[in-house]
Amino acid sequence: MMKVAFQGEPGAYSEQAVFGYFGSVLTEPCQTFDDVFEAVHAGVCQSGLIPIENSLAGSIHQNYDLLLRHQLHIRGEYFLRVRHCLIGFPGTPKDQIQRVISHPQALGQCAGYLRSLGVKTEPVYDTAGSVKILKASGERNLAAIASRRAAELYEMEILQEGIEDNPENYTRFLEIAPQPVSVLENAKTSIVFTLKNQPGALFKALSVFALRDIDLTKIESRPLAGKPWEYLFYIDFLGSPEQESVQRALSHLDEYALLLRVLGAYPRFKVV
Repeated sequence: MMKVAFQGEPGAYSEQAVFGYFGSVLTEPCQTFDDVFEAVHAGVCQSGLIPIENSLAGSIHQNYDLLLRHQLHIRGEYFLRVRHCLIGFPGTPKDQIQRVISHPQALGQCAGYLRSLGVKTEPVYDTAGSVKILKASGERNLAAIASRRAAELYEMEILQEGIEDNPENYTRFLEIAPQPVSVLENAKTSIVFTLKNQPGALFKALSVFALRDIDLTKIESRPLAGKPWEYLFYIDFLGSPEQESVQRALSHLDEYALLLRVLGAYPRFKVV
């Protein structure tokens, strides 16, 4: 059976995304994002699934850097609707909770709800990990914020579900693998490039897409390591390098770029 790497403990949102995207597969929990890339690169896993951006918290910059560092290809994307749960020991009334632990991002996304409870908060390394810590602690006045699956795996009780302050909470994940996928219809492409630091350079680079009516869906800049105040530009756009208009745009961009790499062309995911 196919094995897929993800970052976090069993029950993490990333593992939930793996099952939502791939279906029935084996999962390989990894301590860090670097470990996910290494597991795929070394052939321990056939694919990995990494978060790249959240609709509330923004981009996961470390994974942009890792995409450039490794010779792996983006093969697909998946959007996970994040529903946070307040999790405690079975039979514990919600009004007895005095302290709540979770990943800092989860705590931030539930800040309003937590203020209404009047509890203290404490950040830990992972959402599912917070439930693992909860169970090991034995503290009945302690609760965690994580997924429904994490509560089930660690045999804890959901005290309340959907506690995030903003219901439009989605995380976008990317599948990474050693081999690219061929896609033409309903495609999205991700690229990275650098430019000479001169007037109009970025305008000229982006114009190659505008001239051909290619829709840019995301632009992200990252510092270029070892070269202060120089930047890498990551762009997602609709279309595939197998289409002539995209081929021409990339060829035109290559005239301006010091470095240009296609990170992957893959089927576009649509949130239902």
